[in-house]
Amino acid sequence: MRRIKAVAAVLALAGATLWTAAGTAGAAPAEGPRAAVACPTGWGSGAKGSAAMGADHLEDIRTGQHECYDRIVFEVPGGGDRIGYQVQYVDRFHADPSGAYVPVAGGAILDIRVGAWSYDLEAGAPTYPGKVGEALPGVNVSGYSTFRDTRFGGTFEGQTQVGLGVRARLPFRVIQLDDRVVVDVAHSWTS
Repeated sequence: MRRIKAVAAVLALAGATLWTAAGTAGAAPAEGPRAAVACPTGWGSGAKGSAAMGADHLEDIRTGQHECYDRIVFEVPGGGDRIGYQVQYVDRFHADPSGAYVPVAGGAILDIRVGAWSYDLEAGAPTYPGKVGEALPGVNVSGYSTFRDTRFGGTFEGQTQVGLGVRARLPFRVIQLDDRVVVDVAHSWTS
């Protein structure tokens, strides 16, 4: 009787093994090395801009990481295509209009100006809670490939200013969309 129970246990174990093997045979093979992503090049590092018209109010600034670049987005609900911008590398970041020097960590600094107020003059309240000289609230760029630091420069004459510290002087592009301005900074000059 013991021998029959032992044989039954061995057969049950063998069946379970075959069942598991059959179940995984149709599964997708393990992912091999990924194909290299073709990252865009040719953006350049020269100043980029459009007419800054002081559209509506800046409500949020957020960042994100992508395979080829790091991104910073300026949300201006209701701004439409009236949101102007000026983006350029500078040697030192100075808050406008005071001219006060604001240290920004990184190998290079982008001075970003977006045509939107961060303060509602009629309501007497900020629409974006940034404080001059401080890191952008709610934005953490630690661990990013390209971004190193963010600093709020303030709002003056319908423009909000941000200092963006990056790893090095790298190519960047600016995309103007309805209700936002997007700045992408590449991880490298070539892919």
